[in-house]
Amino acid sequence: MTSSTGRLPHFVRADFNGFLGLLVDNLSVMAFLATALIGIFGFPAELVYTRMFPGTTLGILLGNLAYTAMARRVAKRTGNRKTTAMPLGVDTPTTIGMALLVLGPAFLSYKQSGMDEHAAAIATWQLGTASLVVMGLLKTVLSFFGAMVQRHVPRAGLLGSIAGIALVLMGFLPLVEIMKMPVVGFAGLGVVLYALVARGRMPWNMPGVFVAFLVGLLLYEGLGPLGWLGHGYHPIGAWQWRFALPWPTLQWVQGLPLTIPYLSLILPFGLLMVVGGINVTESARAAGDDYNTRDILLVEALATLVAGFCGGVAQTTPYIGQPAFRAMGARTGYTLITGIVVGLGGIFGYLSNLVEVLPLAVLAPILVFVAISITTQAFEATPLRHAAAVVFSFFPAIARMVAIKLGDPSYVAPDHFAALYNDTSQGISELAVINVLGNGFIITSMIWASFVVAMIEGKTRQSAWIALLGGALTLFGVIHSVVPAGNLYLPWMLAPGLRSIAFQFAGAYLAVAAVLWLFSFGRGGQGEAHA
Repeated sequence: MTSSTGRLPHFVRADFNGFLGLLVDNLSVMAFLATALIGIFGFPAELVYTRMFPGTTLGILLGNLAYTAMARRVAKRTGNRKTTAMPLGVDTPTTIGMALLVLGPAFLSYKQSGMDEHAAAIATWQLGTASLVVMGLLKTVLSFFGAMVQRHVPRAGLLGSIAGIALVLMGFLPLVEIMKMPVVGFAGLGVVLYALVARGRMPWNMPGVFVAFLVGLLLYEGLGPLGWLGHGYHPIGAWQWRFALPWPTLQWVQGLPLTIPYLSLILPFGLLMVVGGINVTESARAAGDDYNTRDILLVEALATLVAGFCGGVAQTTPYIGQPAFRAMGARTGYTLITGIVVGLGGIFGYLSNLVEVLPLAVLAPILVFVAISITTQAFEATPLRHAAAVVFSFFPAIARMVAIKLGDPSYVAPDHFAALYNDTSQGISELAVINVLGNGFIITSMIWASFVVAMIEGKTRQSAWIALLGGALTLFGVIHSVVPAGNLYLPWMLAPGLRSIAFQFAGAYLAVAAVLWLFSFGRGGQGEAHA
């Protein structure tokens, strides 16, 4: 603990660095939401920018204001002037899922049913707001049980699952975007690594994130018109002011019946945010900031509810990069600035303009740094003997990343995907294995790391019980869902081929549990040698 004298400052110089990093995080996710809905599914752009964006960004505003106040309270209570606020923004995995698995397909389905485009878009928006309210209510209830999970899941399970997400979804996928325009993106990444990893000094002590952003943008605008960036360059168009207040609306009430076919996706999305919130609170605690798990979860649940009530379609979450922002030197001011800038950006329209004009290659380098910081912390904050458990927990996230790419129609045509998925000529198909392994990957990673830690600690019977829990969750699709979209189900309701896969995966956990149970007798019948 660092002793405190004098008044706690509202802002420090490094808060600007943190602000840029958190702003880029949110811009990247919002850009994906807009690109997917407008570019892939043909959704009306004006509805995205004037209905969906304002409500979503209002949740970001309120959540970051609450986290700022929470951090200042913790700093005053502990005397630690280096307390870093928990960052909050639009959640990446579930926003991707909402766009590609719920909103986009629903829009196409409504149009195919005979609705005109405008009516189909309004119905899709109502579905999105109702989905957010459902997830917010679920998270509000579950927020009171977060600390209990934190007490019973080892740190390797909590941090390993988050590090897996960071490595492949926040690190590798943005790296792909960087290398699509390598001259621009890699130069920006080099600046980020020099300034934030190697702790090199920037000219005139400017924040490293700002310099990286500036370098990328100058290269983009300087080389693009010369044709040196190929077809990746698109001139920045005219600025469009879009003013839209996120007033509370009852559109979500009309959308509630529309959520029924999608509940098997919507409910796990909410559950994953609770698990993720627990993990990031543990991540912050490992970095030196002791936040109350219930309070962190409750704030983001209420922010999600407000966003849904006001027309938003993407849920908020505490970001997994708190240690990275702490490493930048950010304290409590960066979340305040981000909340205001993003919240007002949704109202006045400049956020949608930034999403339209800035290439991901300019925005992505900071995401790679955050991924590096989180993955590094997973090893530094857990006992060295648990490192194997942390590594083992990465594999489901890798499978999820591969499944996302293979499920993209631009890579594999839907009919070809179905044929490959259902091919049983040589047992379970490789495509099915990858998809099933990746479904529910956050919870899978926690289970895998937990039962390996229990084995390492000599708690062999406890390890067997954890494996049995994994098998039970597998039967109902909470993890390893055999349905490509990741739906929950009752196993006896599945088609015979999918039911066979579900039983084989569940049987795998049963077999591991049985073997571990037998091994426990070799430890003198205790199985708890190091308890």
